[in-house]
Amino acid sequence: MTDESSSRRSLAEGAVLAGVNGIVYLADQLTKALVVANLPVGSRTDLVGDLVQIWHAQNRGAAFSLLQDSQLLFLAVSALALVTIAYFYRSLHGRSLWLYAILGLVLGGTLGNLTDRIRQQYVTDFVSVGIGNVRWPTFNVADSSIVVGILAIITLLAIFERGEDQPQADPRIERAPGTPEPSQRPESGGGGAAG
Repeated sequence: MTDESSSRRSLAEGAVLAGVNGIVYLADQLTKALVVANLPVGSRTDLVGDLVQIWHAQNRGAAFSLLQDSQLLFLAVSALALVTIAYFYRSLHGRSLWLYAILGLVLGGTLGNLTDRIRQQYVTDFVSVGIGNVRWPTFNVADSSIVVGILAIITLLAIFERGEDQPQADPRIERAPGTPEPSQRPESGGGGAAG
């Protein structure tokens, strides 16, 4: 790859990452603001019957309301996530732009929840899925983006790594007319007759 094409590629990778990050971040912050403005804390309203509800919750824990009241831990984890994203951004140079879109998902989600933690010491969650009182912990756009992004990047990297590890198909080897296949040569132990 020439310097010019490498530069263009870097710009494309950065644009994809920044674009997806911006979309996720704005969607996360906008949906949280709408919930805060229209639904008192603790109240809920059905979106898809009882299955999906909008339920305004203040999450002082991790994604899906885990590990409550551990702000310093979550800030440290967010910082680690940002460093990891920066590492992947540099180490994936030249790979599929889909990987940069997925990094954008994770970055947008991380920044969305980090903004909440810094600004208000908790994260606004509002999506509740379940039946009756059997419900998945509430979550938000940022949580969803982080989880989907991490699963997708693990899957894509596994596919890319597996593809690189597998030997390439043997190209057709030109042989002189009448030359037997290697398995047909007498010294190979094949079934060819000795001549």
